[in-house]
Amino acid sequence: MKIAVLGATGGTGRHVVQQALEQDHSVTALVRSPDKLADLRHDRLHVVGLDVMDPAALEQHLPGHDAVVSAIGPRESGPSTACTDSAASIVRAMGNTGVRRLVVVSAAGPYTEGDGAFTRILVKPLLRRMLRHPFADMVRMEERIARSDVQWTVIRPPMLTDKALTGTYRMSIGKNVRRGYRIARADVAHAILRVLNDQKVIGTSVGVAS
Repeated sequence: MKIAVLGATGGTGRHVVQQALEQDHSVTALVRSPDKLADLRHDRLHVVGLDVMDPAALEQHLPGHDAVVSAIGPRESGPSTACTDSAASIVRAMGNTGVRRLVVVSAAGPYTEGDGAFTRILVKPLLRRMLRHPFADMVRMEERIARSDVQWTVIRPPMLTDKALTGTYRMSIGKNVRRGYRIARADVAHAILRVLNDQKVIGTSVGVAS
C-alpha cells in the first residue's frame, strides 16, 4: 500500500511512518519541516516539504496513493484551528485527486460513549475544562470529516505515552474503550495501520486504549 502521512514529524506520526515501512508499505511524509525526518532513510520513504493547510500543494503529491493518514494535533494549548483547517485541506485535496481512504487521529477526551459512570461524570468534565481548546478543535475536525465523501475513520485514543510498542491494546468501534485511560503512541500507530483495510470501520470512530 502507498500511504501519505501528515503530521509525520509528531510523536504518533513518526511511529506510523516507521511501522508502515516495516510492514512493507511505501510512505510519503508530507511535512512542514523535512529536516525533522532527516534521520529516517528508506528506499520506500519519500519526504516532501509543504504547507498542509494548502490543498493545492497537497493535490500535487496525493495522486497514486491508496490512503491518507493524518496525525496532526493542535499546535497550542490555547485556541487553535490546526486540526479543523488541516482536515478541510485534506478532504478537499482528496476529493480533487480521487484518493478515498482517510484515517485521522483525534482524542477520546471530548466523547463519553462507552465510558463508565466515574469517567463520564467526574473525569471527562474536568478534562473538557482543562483542554477545552484542543478538544474543541478536534470536535470541529471530526465534524468536517464526517461531512465529506471520503472513506474516513477516526481513531480516538485517551492519554498518550511514549512507551514502547506492545501490539496489545483494545479497540472499540463507535465508542471509547471502557476503563481505557492511556495508550502508547506506538500502539496508536499500530492501530491506524491495522484499520486501513478494514471496511467495517469506514464512516465511524474507533476507540483505542491499553
